[in-house]
This record gives sequence, C-alpha cells and structure tokens, in this order.
Amino acid sequence: MKAISINSSEKKAQQIDIEMQANTVYTFFSSILIDELSTIKDHIIYTDANALSENKTPYFIGEQLLIGDALIVGQSSLSESDITIPMEQLESLISHDVSDFYKDTFSLISKTDINLYRPFNVKQDESDIQLNVEWVLYVFNIADEKTKEYFLSELKKSIDAGEDTAQYMTKMAQIAVNSAA
Repeated sequence: MKAISINSSEKKAQQIDIEMQANTVYTFFSSILIDELSTIKDHIIYTDANALSENKTPYFIGEQLLIGDALIVGQSSLSESDITIPMEQLESLISHDVSDFYKDTFSLISKTDINLYRPFNVKQDESDIQLNVEWVLYVFNIADEKTKEYFLSELKKSIDAGEDTAQYMTKMAQIAVNSAA
C-alpha cells in the first residue's frame, strides 16, 4: 500500500510502500499509544501520542497541529487504502513555522500526561461542546501578548503545584468560550 511518512526532525515527507497489518502502525512508531486524525479528506494521519513527552518537533498540516513523525494512509469506507493526495499538495500544506507560544507551552506540558487531541466538554450557553487541548492552544496563540503571558504563567503555576493539566486546559477553554460569547 502506498503511504506517506513524515520525518519531523528532518522536515521531510516521502512516499513509502507498507504492508498494512494489525500491528503496522504500532511498529512504525514503536509505540502502542497512537493518535488518529482525519484532517485530510479520505486519509488518516497517525502520530505517536508520546511525541509531546519526548520533545519531538511540532509542525502543521494545514491548521492541524502535529508533533513528531506521522504516517498518512488513504481511507476508503472503513479500511485503509493507498494515499490519493499528491505529494506536492501535501508538502504545500506542511508548515514548520511554529510560534514561540506553542514551543513554550510544549516545554511546560511535555512533563505531563496531557494529550492534545483527547476531547473534553465545556458549556456554551446551555449546551455542552467538545473541545481539545489543540483548540485551546490555537485560541491562546492568536491572543494578545499579555493573554499569552497569563496563560503560560498560570500553566506553570498549575504544573508546579502538581495540579491536573487537563483540568487547567478545560478551565482555559471555558474562559475562551465565555469571552467569545
């Protein structure tokens, strides 16, 4: 099967041939903790969920934040298939321009067990909406400098106090949702 491998440290994407079996993705990353993202239509992006704690290189595919190496395979119906996105198109979507805010945040949260993509609920009016840490970081990254400094200093205090980082991110998500209302 034709797939794409992204080496984050070398900032290189290449087409590869793989034989998809039950353990292929786990073997590719030498990890059993895998994140699955469906950012690219008719494709699955697999990443190592341990990449953050291992201080791997962050980058974007479009607006999707990724950390560490990635394996991209096609998806038709419910099974994996050959990739259909042209390499040139994928490469045009990849950006290694990651702000200092993201880098500073990753430096702090890499010591925790937080997952960027695990959903949590916050209230918007009377409804529950699902967000994740990636969304929280995106929102605070586009905030003014004073807000970014507040976010980072409070995050550091929370981590130093041994508090649950997921609860901190949920609290920040709720603040962001409330301020947008």
